[in-house]
Order: sequence, then structure tokens, then C-alpha cells
Amino acid sequence: MESFDIQAFTYRQGHGLLTELAAACTGCGGWVLDRRTLSPNNIELRIEIQLRAVLDFYAALLAAGVEVTRSGHGALTELCTRSKHLRFTAELGQIVALRLELAFLDEISLHSLLAAGSCLA
Repeated sequence: MESFDIQAFTYRQGHGLLTELAAACTGCGGWVLDRRTLSPNNIELRIEIQLRAVLDFYAALLAAGVEVTRSGHGALTELCTRSKHLRFTAELGQIVALRLELAFLDEISLHSLLAAGSCLA
């Protein structure tokens, strides 16, 4: 099983967003394997989802107010492209693992990151 790392950030509060993301994952036929706190403002979700549902999950992330980094967009786009070009139902049923690292930002932390010359993408 292939694994993809997705880095993302959001300005939304944690509890409501995590509930929405878990519902989006299960709504797409996936499941959250693990959730852990990396720091007070960062969490990691380990998700498994069928390849056929990656586009729906990607759309749900964006609709929930999650901003995906450039490398995250690249990984999700690659998966969406794969699912578009597969011909057999068995291939579309392939399970992929996602490690979603999500940072919860507020205006103050964004300003300090930009002032320090950091780049999230």
C-alpha cells in the first residue's frame, strides 16, 4: 500500500473541523486509523481511503477550509490522475494511505511566520 504525506493548514478551530474531516473521510468510504497531537497547534491524521474516492476527499478538505501546501496538492493531484486513468474496478478499489499533517493557524502566527521569512508551500 502506498502512503502519501499531505501538509495543510487552517484558520478554523480544531474540534469542529476534526469532526467534519472524520465525517468527510467516512462519507468517502475511508477511515481514520490514528489521530495524534504533534504540538499544541499541529495534529496528524492517518487515513486510508479507496483510490476511487480521493477526489471526493480532496474536495471535502478544501470545502472544510483546509489549505493544502504545494506538495500536498501535488500528491493529491497525482492520486486523482491515477484514478482517472484506471480501467478496472479492482484497481479503483486500491487502498491508499494518507498522512495528513494539519497546522491550526491564527492571524498572529501567520504574521510572525511571514515576518520571519518562512514559506508554508
